[in-house]
Amino acid sequence: MSTRELIVLGTASQVPTRHRNHNGYLLLWDGRGILFDPGEGTQRQMAQFGVSVSQIHHICVTHFHGDHCLGLAGIIQRISLDAVPHDVQVHYPASGQVYFERLRHASIFVDRSRIVPRPIEESGIVADDGKLRIRTAKLEHTVPCWGYRVEEPDGRKMLPQRLAELGVKGRAVRDLIRQGELELDDGRVVRVDQVSEPRPGQAFAFVMDTRRCDAAVDLARGADMLVAESTYLSDYQREARERGHMTATDAARVAKDAGARQLVLTHFSQRHPRTEDFVAEAIRIHPDVLAVRDGDRVSVPPRRK
Repeated sequence: MSTRELIVLGTASQVPTRHRNHNGYLLLWDGRGILFDPGEGTQRQMAQFGVSVSQIHHICVTHFHGDHCLGLAGIIQRISLDAVPHDVQVHYPASGQVYFERLRHASIFVDRSRIVPRPIEESGIVADDGKLRIRTAKLEHTVPCWGYRVEEPDGRKMLPQRLAELGVKGRAVRDLIRQGELELDDGRVVRVDQVSEPRPGQAFAFVMDTRRCDAAVDLARGADMLVAESTYLSDYQREARERGHMTATDAARVAKDAGARQLVLTHFSQRHPRTEDFVAEAIRIHPDVLAVRDGDRVSVPPRRK
């Protein structure tokens, strides 16, 4: 059975607190792991919450402010130490190449990692293996910053009753799916759309450190889960705008404009100790809101019907 789950490793903005570590989010998606924005202490948080670097296949860095990247050095060295046997693609702003190199070689270690750098220079698809696609778009922060969208291709759900009515069974079902249509022994031709219905692929969006902008809405369009920064409450709207951040209200408006199903709020300023206040503000605009804490595990909502 497939597992699609977000494991929250840290939820603080800028500085960690007693109860919030720097950023860190591991998305498990059908046996593959995508680590977003590994801030300081991410390696220990992974051990604390029961996940390992061997589960990581992609690392996605939105930008090179420290709370979003300082854990990268430790994660790469741990990947090497544990001799992770597969390639790990690292996606990051090309403008921050010097910072990526510094973090990758921050200290002495025997590098046995299979790190594949994937610097981002323009919006678009940065990974696609036919089953999972990662797309990125440039956000509006005070430094170059990229948001991400993880999605599976749209497919079709086969309808057993219709297959039985038309006499399609066994290997013929597989041939029909592969070919799109199938000629039966009696000469009838069955098309795949006669025995199936559209099945939208699931989508996950990750929007960090940005003002509310069109690119954020585009990444979140129709997403089953949107993870969004909400550094401040709306009392600090002016400060949020000046510093290239969103309030809980801003994040909720992005989710509403995009038609996203579930809004997951994170990246909280230390001046706001109560996550309940973020939910109370956002839920006035978007009906499905969750403010996460370190260690939370959140299942991606089931596919839309």
